[in-house]
Amino acid sequence: MLQTFVGSPDALGRFGDYGGRYAPEILVAPLDSLDATYREVKDTPGFQAEIAELFRQYSGRPTPLFYARRLSDHLGGADIYLKREDLLHTGAHKINNCLGQALLARQMGKRRIIAETGAGQHGVATATVSALFGMDCVVYMGSEDMRRQALNVFRMRLLGAEVVGVDAGSCTLKEAISEAMRDWASSFETTHYMLGSALGPHPYPLIVRDFQRVIGVEAREQFLEASDGALPDLLIACVGGGSNAIGLFHRFLDDSVAMVGVEAGGHGTALGEHAARFSGGIPGVLQGTKSYILQDEDGQIALTHSVSAGLDYAAVGPEHAWLRDLGRVQYTSCSDGDALAAVNTLSRLEGIIPALESAHAVAEAIKRAPSATGQSFVLNLSGRGDKDIGILRENMPELG
Repeated sequence: MLQTFVGSPDALGRFGDYGGRYAPEILVAPLDSLDATYREVKDTPGFQAEIAELFRQYSGRPTPLFYARRLSDHLGGADIYLKREDLLHTGAHKINNCLGQALLARQMGKRRIIAETGAGQHGVATATVSALFGMDCVVYMGSEDMRRQALNVFRMRLLGAEVVGVDAGSCTLKEAISEAMRDWASSFETTHYMLGSALGPHPYPLIVRDFQRVIGVEAREQFLEASDGALPDLLIACVGGGSNAIGLFHRFLDDSVAMVGVEAGGHGTALGEHAARFSGGIPGVLQGTKSYILQDEDGQIALTHSVSAGLDYAAVGPEHAWLRDLGRVQYTSCSDGDALAAVNTLSRLEGIIPALESAHAVAEAIKRAPSATGQSFVLNLSGRGDKDIGILRENMPELG
């Protein structure tokens, strides 16, 4: 019998040894307010009806569960199904969490929204819901991510958001989160921090997980219908902070379904060449939560690398750390080269260009499927590749 996983974290926001709230004293009150507001409204009929309506009429839920027949036939093994989060408004799963947090911000009377972003998809989703709700919006983004995700920077500004570049450190997601938290510490009376992944101090990992859980709820119902009552053999999702992965996995945790999270293997195994926290990291505390972190011998946070900006982060969500230690979810990594090859394969076989983040999960399915005849995989296609065309052009010069 499987251990029961649903219902965590505990009252202190801990998933086993991970999670918690490691935050400066000035942020305790706004975190308490967010936690209390969420617990007060999350199960009320009015809140549930409003977010369900926004999902249906605004973001485009439910998303399809698509049988990738040509990809499956090409690989000659498992049947591969794609959960099409890439078809959502704004192009990725991030809108699920942003709509939910916008409702919480309105409930708390906050009219200014701040956020961090790496690949830009959370920033675009934040700017989108801020426009929808008539709220001011500031998005912090590392200057390196702004360079490689210039299209999303333009989209955010077109939606009315102020995009603030961060030049410290590696100029990527970690630094953007730090700047957003500094802003929040001085403006929380009027500002809500719309954190984008299942990271940070409690209650963020819980809140983000719950708003993304719709992915797995839909996928489970859709697969049961498509398979006459059977469940899939394997779930696959990419893992940066881990919101799309925990969104897919959570509804299945008490089922006999295997799960694989795919981290960014980058271009090497040395510290600074990848963002694979479970193969190169150790437990520690970063930006409000305890989890697996890439750090050097002196405890300094290491630089990371991934061709996908959304996976380029030194820590992983605490629930993933807990599930990994328990052995409930297996975590592996995918190199930049394999992710780029997976983009090419899925594009040419199914007419679907995945985000580079999602391509890490596609690559894992390509690797496993040939030896899994008779099995069924559900892969979370968390975003579409429009935002990555510039990076793809740099890495695929043969296409002109």
